[in-house]
Amino acid sequence: MAEGFSLKDQLFNRDKTRYLAGLFAGADVAFDAAAFEAAVMGRLPELELKARIHWIADCLAAHVPGALETVAPVIRRALPPPLDPALTDDDFGDFIFAPLGEWVSALTETEADLPLALDLLEEITQRFSMEYAIRPLLKRWPEPVLARMLDWTGHDSYHVRRFASEGTRPRLPWGLAVGLPPRATLPVLDALHGDRARFVTRSVANHLNDIAKSDPQQVVDCLTNWQGQGLQSQKELDWITSHALRGLVKAGDPRALTLLGYDPKLALRAELSLPQRVRIGDRLELQCSLSGPKGARVLVDYALTFQRAGGRTSTKVFKWKQGRLGAEALHLAKSHPLKAQASTFTLQPGPHRVTLMVNGQPRAEGTVDFTR
Repeated sequence: MAEGFSLKDQLFNRDKTRYLAGLFAGADVAFDAAAFEAAVMGRLPELELKARIHWIADCLAAHVPGALETVAPVIRRALPPPLDPALTDDDFGDFIFAPLGEWVSALTETEADLPLALDLLEEITQRFSMEYAIRPLLKRWPEPVLARMLDWTGHDSYHVRRFASEGTRPRLPWGLAVGLPPRATLPVLDALHGDRARFVTRSVANHLNDIAKSDPQQVVDCLTNWQGQGLQSQKELDWITSHALRGLVKAGDPRALTLLGYDPKLALRAELSLPQRVRIGDRLELQCSLSGPKGARVLVDYALTFQRAGGRTSTKVFKWKQGRLGAEALHLAKSHPLKAQASTFTLQPGPHRVTLMVNGQPRAEGTVDFTR
């Protein structure tokens, strides 16, 4: 990322604020665009990204006062045309519409307001994804919100269909926890796994990966059932399965590995070659060889056990190779950078264990001294 780049300034700035002000001025003759812009910019530079969304929502509420039923027609008139329905992926829309969802959510005070609020979020999400805005409503009124989201799985817009999955994810990053039991969202995923838009199926896979953290067997059962339904192309279903099971694969879960075609009990011979020592800031060169039944599928990873301050250790698994064994030994090489200034933690000198993982199981290991 370029030095000095600011995501918050790229997404929320004076030009974006002026654009939003112009839309609302065109929708409501009483809307003072200049006063709105001045109010927003009076605090915007000092705020972080999420705080900017909340602040713009507060300014909208101040300049278009009233209950949800009063402001709903203004919001509808202010919305630009929906995002291009001909696309199928990576079209999130304009972040400047995120405050509209926060505003609608804040104005939804009773269950009587809910149908109108959900109608608005359905429209806004076709301009910018509304999964964060719906979380407070889902937490407060889970049954009616889930019922509407199940309806959305058949919507013409792939943005709305994705919204049904993304908005209900158990562990939505940076999203409000809603406390739904994992099985509550399975009907939504069942309805969406056959979708033809990768934007939707990626969300389905991420959703399953969330569930897998608390109920791995449920996810394996779900993916197994989909294999026999024929609602999705095999290539895409294989991708969904691999992406949904990535967390379980990294953890060496035998059920997930077996579903992907990797036998955790595969009989093979594995050798791992390591240097005796490597300097922090250089690269750790790894080599391995694998011999076993010809044609057997292998998923090769390696785990590094790091020394931490205070005598603690932590282990992280890294991807290496997917392949098949041949008549001759499979030889692999990997160069792992040892960044002196890692973004997550500082590398410490001393012995570090390297474990070769094949199909989720440790097959060989060795120790390397990290030096300064």
